[in-house]
Amino acid sequence: MALNRVSRGRYESGSQADTEEFGEIIAPLLADGDVLVLTGGLGVGKTHLTKGVSKGLGDEHPVTSPTFAIMAVHEGGRIPLFHFDLYRLEHAYELEDTGIYDVLGYEGVCLLEWGEQFQDELTDEFLGVVITRVGQDERTIALEPHGTRAEELAQAIDDALAASEERRHITEPERQ
Repeated sequence: MALNRVSRGRYESGSQADTEEFGEIIAPLLADGDVLVLTGGLGVGKTHLTKGVSKGLGDEHPVTSPTFAIMAVHEGGRIPLFHFDLYRLEHAYELEDTGIYDVLGYEGVCLLEWGEQFQDELTDEFLGVVITRVGQDERTIALEPHGTRAEELAQAIDDALAASEERRHITEPERQ
């Protein structure tokens, strides 16, 4: 496992599995109305992070990129997960047709892939999650909170990742 906390709000992922683990760790911290805007180029791991969140919420159903459906709903967990892929949208007026305004900021958590282009039209309160490729499998994950709840969530995520890393370091020497 190569998921590491670099500094407050900045983490390194060494594989797709690590990015999914990041999602699993943050899932218990998410609440109804939370919005995460997932940013990063094609293939950086936005959907893998969403898979981890879904699993961490307790949903056993598969998660795939909703590129052609634009929205996927995962309701098998603790709270609903609304997974949007806004890549194919060109104008803000197209958001209305996605159903995003029916769920954004209400019941469940919304994960918006490619949402950065519309964040001003969507909500003032969201946690930006920027994933950047730094090698073949390595990624950095940076949290950019916007609003009070997002600040609280970012702090809780940082605390959870620090505790997870500490537990990993404690158990590794015991195995040797």
